Amino acid sequence: MSDRTPAQIAAGSRLPPEPLIFERSQRGHGAQAQFAAAPAAAPAARRASALPKQLLREQALALPEVSELDALRHYTRLSQRNFSIDTHFYPLGSCTMKYNPRACNSLAMLPQLLAQHPLAPEQARQGTLACWHELQEMLKEVTGMAGVSLAPMAGAQGEFAGVAMIRAYHRARGDTARTEIIVPDAAHGTNPATAAMCGFSVREVATDAQGNVDLGALRAMVGPQTAGLMLTNPSTLGVFERSIQDIERIVHPAGGLLYYDGANFNAILGKVKPGEMGFDVMHMNLHKTFSTPHGGGGPGAGPVAANERLRKFLPLPVVMQDHLHYRWLNERDLPDSIGRLSAFAGNAGVLLRAYVYARMLGRAGMQRVADFATLNANYLMVELRKAGFDLAFPERRASHEFIVTLQRLKEETGVTALDFAKRLLDYGIHAPTIYFPLLVKECLLIEPTETESNQTLDAFIAAMRGILDEARTQAELVKSAPHSTPVRRLDEVKAARDMNLVWRRE
Repeated sequence: MSDRTPAQIAAGSRLPPEPLIFERSQRGHGAQAQFAAAPAAAPAARRASALPKQLLREQALALPEVSELDALRHYTRLSQRNFSIDTHFYPLGSCTMKYNPRACNSLAMLPQLLAQHPLAPEQARQGTLACWHELQEMLKEVTGMAGVSLAPMAGAQGEFAGVAMIRAYHRARGDTARTEIIVPDAAHGTNPATAAMCGFSVREVATDAQGNVDLGALRAMVGPQTAGLMLTNPSTLGVFERSIQDIERIVHPAGGLLYYDGANFNAILGKVKPGEMGFDVMHMNLHKTFSTPHGGGGPGAGPVAANERLRKFLPLPVVMQDHLHYRWLNERDLPDSIGRLSAFAGNAGVLLRAYVYARMLGRAGMQRVADFATLNANYLMVELRKAGFDLAFPERRASHEFIVTLQRLKEETGVTALDFAKRLLDYGIHAPTIYFPLLVKECLLIEPTETESNQTLDAFIAAMRGILDEARTQAELVKSAPHSTPVRRLDEVKAARDMNLVWRRE
C-alpha cells in the first residue's frame, strides 16, 4: 500500500516538500512560444486602452515565471502527493469510493456527445435521448418503480425532489395538515435538512440496540400530521433494516408515505427492489453506485424514482419514446410535476457514464455489485474482529459497510479515531469515515466497495492490526501521526477560520 518499508514508516520517512510555484519563479523564465506572434498583442493593447483609467492596473500581475517543463513537473509532483482511488485504497464509508472503468469516461466523452448544445432541437439529439431513455428504463427495473426522472443533479437534490413530491401529493388531495417528516437517527444528515427545506418539521425516531428503527417509538409518532418517513437503507450504521414491512404497515395506514434514501444502493443492487418493499419514492446516487467520478464536491446525479401513486409529480424533463422518436415530456405532458430543478436536464456527462456502466454490467453484473460489496465488507469485518477490534454491532451481518468503535482503545491508551485515521496515511491508505454516524463513539465507518481485491483487503487488515499494536505499545507514535506526509497534522479549526490562500511577495 505504500512505497516505504514499515521501518521507514515508523521512523517517519517522508516525501521531500514541494516548493510553491512562486518560489520556483525566476525573472525571464517562461514559455515564450505562445507569445512569439507579437502582432497579436496590438488588438489587446487597443482593448486595454479603451478601459477607464481607474480600472487599469498600475503594476503587472505577480505571476510566477517558470518554463513550461518546470510548471508541468511541479503540478505532476503535487498530484503524486494526493490520495486518490487511482493510487490508494480508499475505504470511505457511506461514500462508495470505488474504481470507475475508463470505458465509461471515454465513451461519455465522444466528440458527438460533447459537441451537443443543451438547446439543440430534439431531432438533433436522438442518440443521447435514446441513451437516457434506456437508463430511465434500467433504473425503473432495478428499483421496482413506475417512473424515473434523471433531472436531479446531486443526491441531495434527488432527496429534495422526492420529499417535494410527497408534499405535492398531500397538497393535491387537500391534506394540508400533514406537516411532519419522520427521520431515523441513523439517517444521512441531509435527510432532515431536505425535509426542512421542503417546509416540513422533522421528528427524529430512535434506533434500537441492533440498529433497527424503534417500532414502538414510531407507532407513537405517526398520526394525521405525518407526511412521510425517510429511511436510509442499509442505514449509516452499516446494517439492513430488518423491520421494513412493519414500518410500511405503520406509516401507510396512517396516511403517510415512504421515502427511500438510495445512497447505499450498492448493497442491494439487483437483489431487492425498494418499490417492492412498499416505498413510494426514492433517489439513487449515480456517482456512487453507477460509476461516475465521486469526490471533490461533484459533479453528481441523483435520479428520482416513484411508484404509480407519485409518478405524475416527477420533476421535469423526462424522456419518452414515441415509436422510433424520443422526446422530452414537459409541463403540458406532466402538469402536476414539481417542476424543473435546473436550466436543462441534469448532468449529461454523469448520466452517460452511468448508462455505459449499466450496459457493461448487464443484469448479472448488477447482482455481482451487491455480491462483492457485501462479501468484501463482511470479510473485513470478520478479520478485523479477529485482530482485536470492537464492532459497533457484533451480532449483525454487515451490509456493504460496517462500523468499528475505538472507544475502549481510547479509554485504555488515549488513542482516538482521528489519531488512527492520521496514522493510516503513513501506511499509504486513505482513512475511512470517522465520527459518523454520531450514534457510535470513536467510530470508523469502513466500506471496501466491490472493486477491491483480496490482496488489497489483506493489506488493509495488516495495516489496521499494525496500528492497533502501535497504539498499545507506542501510543505517542500514533497520536502524533502522520509522519510521512509532506504536511504534518494541522490545526483544522484554525485552517478553516484563518485561511491563508494568497501568496504575497515578502
